[in-house]
Amino acid sequence: MTLEAVRGFEGEKWAITGNTDTPIPQACDHVLVATPEVEQSYCHTASYTCAVAAGRALLGEDVSGLAAAVAAKLEEEPFLVSEHERWLVVGAGRDWPTALEAVLKLREGAHVAAEGHQTEQLLHGHLAAIDDSVRCFVLEGEGRAAERAAEAVTALSELGCDVALVPTGHPVVDIVPFQRLAVDLADLRGVDPDMIRWNEDPWDRARRAYS
Repeated sequence: MTLEAVRGFEGEKWAITGNTDTPIPQACDHVLVATPEVEQSYCHTASYTCAVAAGRALLGEDVSGLAAAVAAKLEEEPFLVSEHERWLVVGAGRDWPTALEAVLKLREGAHVAAEGHQTEQLLHGHLAAIDDSVRCFVLEGEGRAAERAAEAVTALSELGCDVALVPTGHPVVDIVPFQRLAVDLADLRGVDPDMIRWNEDPWDRARRAYS
């Protein structure tokens, strides 16, 4: 479907990839190789951070300090793992893509039910589907988004949720604690975070049911 969309787009096409020998980059006008090799895990981590950094570089951002920032983030204390079955990541504005990627890692890597909500969606009415069985993370953001994030934390606390307000600064760095959480949670649950269940039935059969 991505290849169909690329071929159907009439404007100039750019690809950020780790492998130029595939149909999508070959259908593009400009190709940027963002990783030194193709990542072996299907639960992509380095591939994601490298692609985001490459995209920012194309927009003119100086990304030279990101490697050191990621290394520093890896030295911090990780999020504590728990046996919650439902997980929630909330964000707004610049943090919304990070929220989506965080829940994707938790779903693929740890096989838990994870939801991503925009802050205003959560406060508008989605709280009705949340209770104290949900482990919650609220991405702080800045300015007005940070004010609403604080209100979201208060609201989730009123529901009895285990909730954390997570400071944010750059998407390449902000996703790292969630990548680590997915790995640690997979270890707690005794599952393989790399294969995203493509080596298990019935998930393998489900994957083979479509192209």
